[in-house]
Amino acid sequence: MHHRSARPTIKEVASAAGVSTQTVSRVINERPDVSPETRKRVQDIIDELGYQPSALARSLIRQRSYTLGVVTSGLRFIGPSRTLGGITSTADELGYSLLLKEQPRFDANDVTPTFQKLLARHVDGIIWAVPEVGENRSWVDHLPLDLEVPVVYLTMHPSKTVSVVSIDNCKGARLAVAHLLEQGYRHIGHISGPLDWWEARERLAGWKDTLGEAGYKVRDTHWVEGNWGSASGAQAIRTLHDQYPEMDAVFVGNDQMALSVLQFACRTGLRVPEDLGIVGFDNIPEAAFFWPPLTTVNQDQYAVGKMAVEQIIRIIETAWQGEEPTKPETTLLAPALVIRQSSLLPRELGEKEVSLKGD
Repeated sequence: MHHRSARPTIKEVASAAGVSTQTVSRVINERPDVSPETRKRVQDIIDELGYQPSALARSLIRQRSYTLGVVTSGLRFIGPSRTLGGITSTADELGYSLLLKEQPRFDANDVTPTFQKLLARHVDGIIWAVPEVGENRSWVDHLPLDLEVPVVYLTMHPSKTVSVVSIDNCKGARLAVAHLLEQGYRHIGHISGPLDWWEARERLAGWKDTLGEAGYKVRDTHWVEGNWGSASGAQAIRTLHDQYPEMDAVFVGNDQMALSVLQFACRTGLRVPEDLGIVGFDNIPEAAFFWPPLTTVNQDQYAVGKMAVEQIIRIIETAWQGEEPTKPETTLLAPALVIRQSSLLPRELGEKEVSLKGD
């Protein structure tokens, strides 16, 4: 058994393994010029002593910071906070630290100071995790400065010029409406999120397109705009009920607003799902405990953050290995429908998860 100091050094590892410190460094940095036998012996000693390479030394040797800049906004909302969780966990697993900048508003368009602050800290790449709202992506194709580091954008429309990771919100809406049609509902209304949000527009489009393809005419009186909050959902369902009295189901843009719809049904004597089928979006943890339990679209925003980190590190590593630059790519993660009692007619009560056909 080798002696373990309070904080083992690379010299102690080299001495215990009978190699030079340069060889230990090659093993740590995964250099190919080390025999398998030597690599294993050094790694065994590293594990036994609990040696942790210095992040500062590693960054100086490789002239990299092993730090990712992350720009976000609206962490009080479920989506951005879940995404940040995926970013944080994955970066830690892959040996990168994070430098976080929170934009004061979703619609902030003066992004140059934010980029400059991140570049001054020598980040290796940037994840722009601010959701697309209004014109807050107008600068993407003509940045006022040369970044010299890769950027991956989250929660925005697909692009051929930049790398994007998002949930396929339109497909999620299609899942919701197709399910309601399969249940036998024929007058399906919609309460959208605020339409300056790209996600809300995608969900509205999915609702319209699915009904249109099924042969149903969509009118302006069949939908109302909310703002994601439960209070706006309460106002929206009252308005929608008045202007679309034959409505027998409603696809709601998020679960918080859907909660207001359930309350409205209870107060007005509408039976759910017999008189009014309800489907939400987000699958917040509380959705299973609404009454009746809420059918909703599950979007894995944690996975969005995870994939963004994996993608940007792949771009960084490709560049540092001198390989051909990675072309921009858009990744749309498929959502899934979690079916519960709020949309299931009595003959089919239960719970299951389905994906859109073709996925």
